[in-house]
Amino acid sequence: MTGTWAHMTAADLGREIGKGRIHPVELTEFFLDRIESHPLAPRIYARATPARARAEAMAAAARAKAGFRKGLLDGVPISWKDLFDTAGVATEAGSALLKGRTPARDATVLETATLQGLVCLGKTHMSELAFSGLGLNPVTATPPNLNDDRAVPGGSSSGAAASVAFGLAPAAIGSDTGGSVRVPAAWNDLVGLKTSVGSLPMGGVLPLCERFDSIGPLAHSVEDCALLLQALSGGAPTDLAGATLSGARLAILETVALDDIRDRPAKGFDDAVARLGRAGATITRLGFPEAAEAMALAATLVTAEAYGIWRDIIETAPQKMFPRILDRFRTGATVLAMDYVAGWRRLESIRKVWADRTAVFDAVLLPTSPILPPDANRLLADDAYYVTENLLAMRNTRIGNMLGVCALTLPTSQPSCGISLMCPPGQEARLLRLGTAAERALR
Repeated sequence: MTGTWAHMTAADLGREIGKGRIHPVELTEFFLDRIESHPLAPRIYARATPARARAEAMAAAARAKAGFRKGLLDGVPISWKDLFDTAGVATEAGSALLKGRTPARDATVLETATLQGLVCLGKTHMSELAFSGLGLNPVTATPPNLNDDRAVPGGSSSGAAASVAFGLAPAAIGSDTGGSVRVPAAWNDLVGLKTSVGSLPMGGVLPLCERFDSIGPLAHSVEDCALLLQALSGGAPTDLAGATLSGARLAILETVALDDIRDRPAKGFDDAVARLGRAGATITRLGFPEAAEAMALAATLVTAEAYGIWRDIIETAPQKMFPRILDRFRTGATVLAMDYVAGWRRLESIRKVWADRTAVFDAVLLPTSPILPPDANRLLADDAYYVTENLLAMRNTRIGNMLGVCALTLPTSQPSCGISLMCPPGQEARLLRLGTAAERALR
């Protein structure tokens, strides 16, 4: 049976633990063995945490034997993006600038997940300082893509996605500032959840841009994402029973999101929309011209804050950085304070208009990314190609970040092509219920 463990959902593994069919220690050893032996593992994991994982698995086994499991995921091992502090283990955020940085305590969400019984397998590779949607990182490692061994995996939670897609973890925890959970999830045929900013505590999470940073799981199913969200928050799980699309009011965002979309992502999206309609959803089309203006503000708001956070560390040794990431950070140095303040005021106004305009809908739909994963070698060799593909990779996901929503990406009929659902901030429960029904329709 162990041969099937690599690609079972976290929820199904948890159910088997509860029935006594899987021993938590055996499950953890299975994934540690895969991390040790898989030829692609060095490109996926920055470092494993076997001693910690074994101790946590033994504790989970004792709870299971005594009948005191803390929840469905108690004893299930997962991976963590290498920007979540891990006590006594290096946390370097994919950057040589932070080599050897070893925190004294866990990030708050890791502490909470551990208390909920989850087992920490280790830390996964990522885009440098989380500032790219491609997953290309020549400084540390570029993880593989499930569907194309020449392509990048998407970023910045690149290793997080690869750990799940290649069967080196049942699920993973990443972060999302402009699409860093949803792009790699979509490009590796996974489910990815971007939570609302502020819905989970960011203590011990290395920031990129604090007013946009959020935390989210990457997994095989919407149920897994819902259970992981509960484990990260310590709150009550979302009830997914009876989720349906019958009577759901969905809108396709036409502004920006459908521009220059390539053939396969368009095909996957159109097929997915048709399936959602057949499942009972009423689907209309929505124009929102202000979306283009909100997107333009990212160049001011994101880069200024990111450079403000990292300037002192970056400028002590800029030669250690991947030049294209360094250049992107440095664009924030030229932003004027008055433009930053005015930009945020305008964005907050646009968000209010968006909330009013979309109040009649249960969710808004768009392709997760308008492009397929680009070729890694060409990205390194061709500056213009890198710039174009990096901007397009996160173009659609960034709409959600700028508008302040929560969002969920689901696989479609086309490999590496996702469809996203967006709901108002704080509406993760609604989003997960809709996502559960949509997932059923798409499969």
